[in-house]
Amino acid sequence: MSTVLQAKERKEFRHSALKAIRDTGNIPAIIYGAKVDNKPVSISSADLTKTIRQVGRNGVISLDVDGSKQDVVLTDYQEDSIKKEIIHVDFLAVDKSSKINVDVRLVLVGEAAGVKDGGVLQQPLHQLAVTSTPDQIPQQIEVDITNLQVGETLTIADILYQGTFTINHENDEVVASILPPKQEEEINAGEQQAGGHPDNEEGRETTPE
Repeated sequence: MSTVLQAKERKEFRHSALKAIRDTGNIPAIIYGAKVDNKPVSISSADLTKTIRQVGRNGVISLDVDGSKQDVVLTDYQEDSIKKEIIHVDFLAVDKSSKINVDVRLVLVGEAAGVKDGGVLQQPLHQLAVTSTPDQIPQQIEVDITNLQVGETLTIADILYQGTFTINHENDEVVASILPPKQEEEINAGEQQAGGHPDNEEGRETTPE
């Protein structure tokens, strides 16, 4: 049975209205999906946190919008970079019998043997795209790197998992590797990162001034 989360439909979309929602301990959100019209709503920040603890990051939530319930999964959220608070949430309306595409957190487990020998762990992927029915989405996918040596890599093909979901990546895509210390120093010396920020902090909706 899905955990119920209360929501209220939103009619005002100006920045002042969004600020008022957040100032009262709530979060603006949007419900979207192939068979539903986009619906702006607001939810309690405390209730959302409690619900995620109960069902997990990828669990099915029964969203009660002013008395009308819809099964959803949390697909994305925006966070205030300074306060580290969630400021907007995207919910995908789902049918429990239909498969959907979602991103699942990839967790490396154990201390690699190559790291103990002085190598440096590289993890190109932190999320995996999977296809599954909503009730079979894993909370996270774990990969054991304990035996990974310097110069070795693990790929998608090396991931052992049980479940009724499909990983949507090429088998040769690298999940983790151990670089020799000298190679890591060369990479760091030549790296440059460009700054930037999201074009639209409100996710799937825009707000007029």
